[in-house]
Amino acid sequence: MAANVIPLAYQGNTSAAVPDWLNKGDNAWQMISATLVGLQSVPGLVILYGSIVKKKWAVNSAFMALYAFAAVLICWVSWAYKMSFGDKLLPFWGKAGPALGQKFLVRQARLPETTQFYSNGEVETAIIAPFYPMASMVYFQFVFAAITLILIAGSLLGRMNIKAWMAFEISPIPRDLSAFVPLWLTFSYIVGAFSLWGGGFLFHWGVMDYSGGYVIHLSSGIAGFTAAYWVGPRSKKDRERFPPNNVLLMLAGAGLLWMGWAGFNGGDPYSANIDSSMAVLNTNICAATSLLVWTCLDVIFFKKPSVIGAVQGMITGLVCITPGAGLVQGWAAIIMGVLSGSIPWFTMMIIHKRSTLLQKVDDTLGVFHTHAVAGLLGGIGTGLFAEPELCTLFLPVTNSMGAVYGDGMQLVKQIVGASFIIGWNVVVTTIICLVIRLVMPLRMSEEQLLIGDDAVHGEEAYALWGDGEKYDLSKHGWYSEDHTSHDKTSSGATQLV
Repeated sequence: MAANVIPLAYQGNTSAAVPDWLNKGDNAWQMISATLVGLQSVPGLVILYGSIVKKKWAVNSAFMALYAFAAVLICWVSWAYKMSFGDKLLPFWGKAGPALGQKFLVRQARLPETTQFYSNGEVETAIIAPFYPMASMVYFQFVFAAITLILIAGSLLGRMNIKAWMAFEISPIPRDLSAFVPLWLTFSYIVGAFSLWGGGFLFHWGVMDYSGGYVIHLSSGIAGFTAAYWVGPRSKKDRERFPPNNVLLMLAGAGLLWMGWAGFNGGDPYSANIDSSMAVLNTNICAATSLLVWTCLDVIFFKKPSVIGAVQGMITGLVCITPGAGLVQGWAAIIMGVLSGSIPWFTMMIIHKRSTLLQKVDDTLGVFHTHAVAGLLGGIGTGLFAEPELCTLFLPVTNSMGAVYGDGMQLVKQIVGASFIIGWNVVVTTIICLVIRLVMPLRMSEEQLLIGDDAVHGEEAYALWGDGEKYDLSKHGWYSEDHTSHDKTSSGATQLV
């Protein structure tokens, strides 16, 4: 073969399905990354949620995650993708429209509002137009949106009215539009995504969020905490005793979460660049460091290494590195891991127990600490440690760098960006919860709180009973010829012993 002849497989227009702009490697990695992030949610968080809660809530917790994944996808392709990454309507919001047509999905991906200009009008950084089809971009960004809603669910497990979470009731009042998932996606997630990633005002100002420390984790932690306040707490008995029903299965879900984070942080939406490789390595360095630090603190202060604590440390490390995964060096990832394994531990184990507000709000899985605190910490850490050469590989604003390299203004930008995300989510999540409350209860009935999965879904994860759970023979489809082993209570329910 002549030295100057390009192999056929690498030539453009080898078929109608291979246009000359398509880079097969970029497209393959983008789809793999999207799949890895999707696996974090389904089955990763489905398994984690279903196993980390009390057994009477296993089905409900897993289903909230599974439902959100499916519902977000339909909303995403119907209107939400273009609001997040399409043409600008407002500085923080894009124009709505479907992402379903063949002409749109098979053309080269591009984000129309991402061209960066100097103050004199000259182009500073060209429009984002990676070498893969729009369909890959739509799906890749969908899995990020889906996991954000699923993370919010972690704050609400064990008591949120499933009908308020879902969108399915048929009635004269349009209740399908008053469910939490589509409302929060539309009025909160989209704002963060467009502002920071899609060409909004924070994107062009130069706020750094490599893979979603603000868009996903800070927003889900704040929104989950806010929603938990309005939904109200679990039953008193569940708050006092809420043991995981299967610790080993919980570890399996956590493992999927960790390994899937390679796609989360390594899936550069622009192309499979060298910063993607840095991001994957930094992600694992920070997660491992954070897990070890959290475990050491548990041993020092509580005399035992907690498996649940180790998982929490792993998660805070993964979250903390996310804003700067491809922007910081390995030594900075270790520092961020030490911080993410200690500061969220302190807020969860010390401050939480002494704060009246934190005690009042029942954040079931501590999403505020593991995602909001760790996400904010990561954003600030990125403002400190972002390395100039790595910044040029990713950011639209040239000459960006962290404070330790000489640009203290970057730290200010990170704090302002975080403040916008926090403020927007507190206000909008509050409004959404109050609107839903006008239509239906946010919290389950006392009977459902008492019984759990069988009362809510008519299904159970395990055919085992204990912990004083009550079971109503007349309502939940269970019958036995021999009732002598059951102690009837005055309420008509059955106390199983």
